[in-house]
Amino acid sequence: MNPATLKESLALARASDQKNIVVAPPFTFIEEVGRILKKAKLGAQDLFWEAGGAFTGEISPRELKNLGVKYVILGHSERRHKLGETDDMIEKKIKAASESGLMPILCVGETKKEKDAGERDWVLRRQLSIDLPAELLVAYEPVWAIGTGDPDSPEEAAEAINFISRLLSKKRKKFKVLYGGSVNSLNLKNYLQYKEIAGALVGGASLKKEQIKKMVQLVTGH
Repeated sequence: MNPATLKESLALARASDQKNIVVAPPFTFIEEVGRILKKAKLGAQDLFWEAGGAFTGEISPRELKNLGVKYVILGHSERRHKLGETDDMIEKKIKAASESGLMPILCVGETKKEKDAGERDWVLRRQLSIDLPAELLVAYEPVWAIGTGDPDSPEEAAEAINFISRLLSKKRKKFKVLYGGSVNSLNLKNYLQYKEIAGALVGGASLKKEQIKKMVQLVTGH
């Protein structure tokens, strides 16, 4: 639910507008942001699994496609843990996205309690055991690192992403794995030095124009 205004959203989108970048604004600003993007791709933060119907407050894959959306974030921990989304619900969303020609960005990751109990791999295996499309992006976002300013170490993130990659390779999927969780312009390079980490899903830092510019320059050289 950030930023609060269209003006802010457009300014952040302009700062992000380079190849290999996906901009996922709030639903209220998607159409306007899509109009100004020249190089970056347009993303959405969620969708509903039905193509249409009486589902008040939801947005369909068809509606997103009509606005020029190419990517959609699904299974984010905030939706899992604050809104009660289950793996079954996320599976239906991923299926609907893929069948509509949208590229899913599936978020997976463990809570602090699960990490401390040594259950990280078990959680990741469960979250990835759902029916997945032939091609997707996965974002490893340890729940305990999101919005806390306490990111996972690059070494441990790479280890987790290696585990995810092995699971997806067994399923014969075409995929890339990103890291998310307190990523910013100061630590992004530390993650991207690992070949296993194909990019980043950025949260709070994406609301700061100067942070965006620095991160985009790190990734694209522009």
